[in-house]
Amino acid sequence: MTSERAAVVAMRGISIRFPGVKALDGVDFTLYPGEVHSLMGENGAGKSTLIKALTGVYGIDEGSIRVDGDERQFRSTADAQAAGIATVYQEVNLCQNLTVGENVMLGEEVRRAGVVDWRATHTAAATHLAELGVHIDTRSILASHSIAVQQLVAISRAMVVDTKVLVLDEPTSSLDRGEVEQLFGVIRDLRDKGVAILFVSHFLDQIYEISDRLTVLRNGALVGEYPVGELGREQLVAKMIGRELGELDAISASAERSIDRSGIPVLRASGLGRKNALEPVDLDVYGGEIVGLAGLLGSGRTELARLLAGADRADEGTIEVAGTPARTGSPRHALDRGIAFSSEDRRAEGIVGDLTVAENIILGVQARRGPLRRMKAAEKQALVDEYITALGVRPANPDALIRNLSGGNQQKVLLARWLATAPELLVLDEPTRGIDVGAKADIQRKVAELAEKGLAVVFISSELEEVLRIAQRVAVLRDRRKIGELATLDVDLDGLVAYIADGQPEGAPVTVPETPSSDREKIA
Repeated sequence: MTSERAAVVAMRGISIRFPGVKALDGVDFTLYPGEVHSLMGENGAGKSTLIKALTGVYGIDEGSIRVDGDERQFRSTADAQAAGIATVYQEVNLCQNLTVGENVMLGEEVRRAGVVDWRATHTAAATHLAELGVHIDTRSILASHSIAVQQLVAISRAMVVDTKVLVLDEPTSSLDRGEVEQLFGVIRDLRDKGVAILFVSHFLDQIYEISDRLTVLRNGALVGEYPVGELGREQLVAKMIGRELGELDAISASAERSIDRSGIPVLRASGLGRKNALEPVDLDVYGGEIVGLAGLLGSGRTELARLLAGADRADEGTIEVAGTPARTGSPRHALDRGIAFSSEDRRAEGIVGDLTVAENIILGVQARRGPLRRMKAAEKQALVDEYITALGVRPANPDALIRNLSGGNQQKVLLARWLATAPELLVLDEPTRGIDVGAKADIQRKVAELAEKGLAVVFISSELEEVLRIAQRVAVLRDRRKIGELATLDVDLDGLVAYIADGQPEGAPVTVPETPSSDREKIA
C-alpha cells in the first residue's frame, strides 16, 4: 500500500554525534501520508534524537531529509514547521493562563486592519476544534481543562497551519482509557484525511491498536521497519532490547522464593499515618523480601512510601529498623537508619540535572557521611565504575551530564545512588514508569538479585503485572488505608484487580492487618 505512494518524509543515513556518544548512526526513516507510524526502541535507542532531527531541534552531521521530495536543511523548529511538520509533546507546551481559543490560534489570529478580531478568532478556533470532535468554550482558560482536552487543543493548534506531519511524543502517558480512545479517534480521523502521524509510546497495547507500521531503533542504529501485522509483540520486544525475554522468567522465579518471617523484620511500621493523607498502617518487611504496594491512583501507596522514608512526616505510629525504634522524620534521618528512597518524580526529587552521572551516584553516600568526611577520588571512581557496570548505564560515561541521559538510564543512576549507600531497606516508588521494556527488565532483574542477597525492598508500580512478577507479598491499599495483604503465589492478576476493586480476592488467602492499638506512639 505505502510503496505506491510518495513519501512525505524520507530521512536517509542520518547521523548525529554528541560529545562522547554517537546518538544516531546512519539511520533511515520513511513516513507516508495517511499512516500512523510508530517509532520503537529502548530509552537511549535514538528515538528522541531522530524526532529532534526531523523537527529542527538538532542539526544532522550526516545524511539528508526530504519532505515531499524536496531536500530540507532544518536549522530551527520554525524551519520544520514551515515545511509542515508539527509536534505535540508528552508535557503539553501551551499557555495555561490563556484561553483555549487563544492557544489554538496563537500566531494565527484573525486580524482586521492589523488589529486582532477576537470574535472571529474564537469562531475560527471553535471550527478547528470541531474538526477534531472537540466542542468546548473557546473563551475558557486552558488550565481549567483536563490533560486530555489540553492534548486535543495542542493537536488543533498544530492543524491550524498546513500540517503534513504530526509528531505525537508519548501523548497518552497521563490519560485514562476513555481519554486514550478519544485521542485515538482524532488520530484516525487525521490519518484518514492524509496526515502522516509519527507516534511514540511505551504502551505496547496502544502501539498495536493504532499503528500501521513500526520502525525499531537500537543503540542509535536502525534494526528494521515492519508492517504492524507482521511483527508479534515478543518479536518486537526482542528486537528492541537485543535479547530474548526469558530473563523475565528468572525474575518471576525469584519472586517464588520462600521468605523466613520467623525472626525480626528489617522494617516494622505500626499504626503509621498522616492526617488527610493516610489512615494508620501496619507493615512488616523482612530481609530478602520484596513487598509490593498495590492500589489505584490516590489509594495511599505513595503516601505510605514517603512516610517510611521520611519524605513526609508521620503524625502517628512508630517505625522499627531491625527491632530498634527509628526516627524517620526526614530523609536524612531515614538514610541514617539505612532506609533509601527513590521518588516517583525523578526529575523534581531525584536527579540533579546539572551534575554528572558520577556526581549523582555519590550524592547519597556523601550525604550519609556528612560534609566533613569527603570521599577520596579513587574511592569515588571505584564506586561509580562499579555501579555503572552493574546496572548497565548507557552511555557508560561518568562525566556525562545526567540530564542528557534517557529516562531509563537516569533511573538506573538513581538506583545506583541509593544502592551505593548500602541500605537495609530500599523503597522504590514507580522505578520503571515511563521507561522502555529493556530498562524495565534490567531494573527488575537487579532488584530481584539484591533481594536474593538479603536486601529488604518496598516496590510500587502502577503495572500490577510487574508487582506480581517481582514481589513475594503485596499490601493492597484503597481509599488511603491498607485493606489487606496477598501472597503473590496465591493470586493472579484478575484476583489482585478484584481485591483492589472490592476487597474480594477470589479465594486467595488474605492477611488482614489487625486494628492498630489506640495508644500509638507519636513520632518525634
